[in-house]
Amino acid sequence: MEKTKIISISFLVLSLLLAGFLGNSIYTSIDNADRIERMEGQIIDKLIMIRDAQIGYQAVNGQYTSDWGKLKNFVDSGQFFLTSKIEHIITLDYGADSVYIEIDTLGTVAVRDSLFSAAKYPRFDLTTFSFVPGYEEEQVEFEMWADKIEKSNVKVDVVEVWNPRPVDPKRKEDNEARTKKPLRFGSRTSITTAGNWE
Repeated sequence: MEKTKIISISFLVLSLLLAGFLGNSIYTSIDNADRIERMEGQIIDKLIMIRDAQIGYQAVNGQYTSDWGKLKNFVDSGQFFLTSKIEHIITLDYGADSVYIEIDTLGTVAVRDSLFSAAKYPRFDLTTFSFVPGYEEEQVEFEMWADKIEKSNVKVDVVEVWNPRPVDPKRKEDNEARTKKPLRFGSRTSITTAGNWE
């Protein structure tokens, strides 16, 4: 009888320890998944800001840039021109139409005020603009590539910006699915600025 009691108590203690270990393991797993989701959300927000800056840079300069200094300078002191476009159509004597466009510059607006206003990004900091959130001590910088490629015998601008140190260990560069690669926007082979989280 005493032997049965000892075995029962031992089994109960072992069961409680196992349940505690499993519960702690599940809690840790959920906590880690929440941390990854929260950090990836911050990284996506930063990639969206960088994408906005790259699109603005391309609109003003006619190409994307892979130079952080140029992009930061553009955000800090660049200008967008405000223009008015009027299309004039003149019917020629022989019935065809001739079209000419008149473009008038109305003024300028600062890139920083246009893209990164305090209302949209209240804590925008140009000094940390190029760095991946969550790695403040190490200052991990986003990788950035820009060039021209040929598509249908036409040279087109392309850009790609990505996180070189993914928070989620499942995100690897050699994954086949684009959505499983490190967080990024753009492409080296396609004319797109879409993010792989979209």
